[in-house]
Amino acid sequence: MNISVRLFFGYFLVVGLAAWFVLYTFVKESEPSIRQATEESLVDSANLLAELAAGELAAGRIDSGAFAKAVTAALQRHPGAEIYGIRKDSVDLRITLTDARGIVVYDSAGQAQGKDFSKWNDVARVLRGEYGARQSRIDPNDPSTSVMHVAAPVRRDGQLIGVVSLAKPMTSIAPFVERATDRVRASGLTLLLATAVIGLVFTAWLSWSIHRLRDYARAVSEGQKAEPPSGGGRQLSELAQALATMREKLEGKQYVERYVQNLAHEMKSPLTAVIGAAEILEDELPAEDRRRFAASIGEQAGRLRDIIDRMLQLARVEQLQAPGANLTVDLAELLKTAVADRQLALAARNLHCVIDAEPGVSLNGDAFLLRQAVLNLLDNAIEFSPPGGFIDVTLKLAATAQIRPDQHKAADAPTTPSLRLPSEPRIELSIRDHGDGAPDYALSHLFDRFYSLPRPLTGKKSTGLGLALVREVARLHNGEASFSNHPDGGALASLSLPCRIDGTAMPFPGKRLK
Repeated sequence: MNISVRLFFGYFLVVGLAAWFVLYTFVKESEPSIRQATEESLVDSANLLAELAAGELAAGRIDSGAFAKAVTAALQRHPGAEIYGIRKDSVDLRITLTDARGIVVYDSAGQAQGKDFSKWNDVARVLRGEYGARQSRIDPNDPSTSVMHVAAPVRRDGQLIGVVSLAKPMTSIAPFVERATDRVRASGLTLLLATAVIGLVFTAWLSWSIHRLRDYARAVSEGQKAEPPSGGGRQLSELAQALATMREKLEGKQYVERYVQNLAHEMKSPLTAVIGAAEILEDELPAEDRRRFAASIGEQAGRLRDIIDRMLQLARVEQLQAPGANLTVDLAELLKTAVADRQLALAARNLHCVIDAEPGVSLNGDAFLLRQAVLNLLDNAIEFSPPGGFIDVTLKLAATAQIRPDQHKAADAPTTPSLRLPSEPRIELSIRDHGDGAPDYALSHLFDRFYSLPRPLTGKKSTGLGLALVREVARLHNGEASFSNHPDGGALASLSLPCRIDGTAMPFPGKRLK
């Protein structure tokens, strides 16, 4: 079972039990509380009636005097009271008076005249000088027939002359008990629903935080660029930072080991050539041979310098998790500048560069790195173009494109799932030469470090780090680099990047540059 679901059920179980306990307590306490409030009001009423009946009870006319008439009139009244939504249309009281012996001398119901009530708790306690009250059922088997009795002493000149007892049927307060119970239950249900909603929100928040950590760990394990997630609480943020630190340390160690091995491997060939030429130069050689071997040493030293420079540049880019600068870059202007920088190389081989750029296309990113990527692609196209040929540079907005990070990767490289790209237009930047293209066996390796093909004119290889840098710059900007042979001949190198459409961007119109 998912940990978030477990937490939700555990949370809801604890809160639900607490809510049930509170609800149960309220329901059980509602009826006793209402009974207690009713008894308190009956105590006041009984003592008031005791004072009103004292004179006539002492005079022996309690059943025919003004007190009896007033009680009879009151019991016939229709209050028409609206008490918190419950209507009361009758006076639900029964009043009995006994003499000092407990014999009933007045009964408002006219049923117990002359009976001995001295054994009933309410009357008996008052006759003993105590507070008297009782609750009895008319039908012993029916709780709804319960009647509450509250008695008060009737005194004349300080002497106990009788007892007045008020009877209140519990059926008259049953609607209040039911309404209180219903309200408590409704409140309890609302509490449980609110608790469930809060629990779901909390669970969703926790699941979101855990899933972000999981996605970050997966991205790291698959070699993708990923930022450690923030938010989700201090502990989760600290855990994410701890994972990021551990990842950096582990990757740093592996990175150094891998690069030292690669660098040592690539430097062997030029170093061997330099050592061999230096050893030959120790002998007496004709001037022409000395110049040739000296030139070879200079060439190999230059190759070593290029390898080291490219390695350092690639290492810096690979360690970045996000572009170093996040500014709006006008790609048409960037292409124009890149072509101008390579004007001498183009002129040396009589190459013509055609730029076809849509207006207003820009993105947010690192202008320096994007320029380096374009220059590397342009250098590659120049070296593989036949003299007097053309290089086509195209910049356009493409429809929604799903780019696979494992496109054109090495056959033995681990595959990664497709990037989840937004359903928005993307920038497609492509540079095509009109040379012979790349062999089919090399297409899947062109972006690997140190992989290089012989140049058509010289037969020499480059450092093999240019396209690797292009790929890293593309990934750093959440894009992808690809390389293929064009159907009409030549090689086609492309960059697909998430775009920002800026209406104020000044496009550089396509034209031929020499």
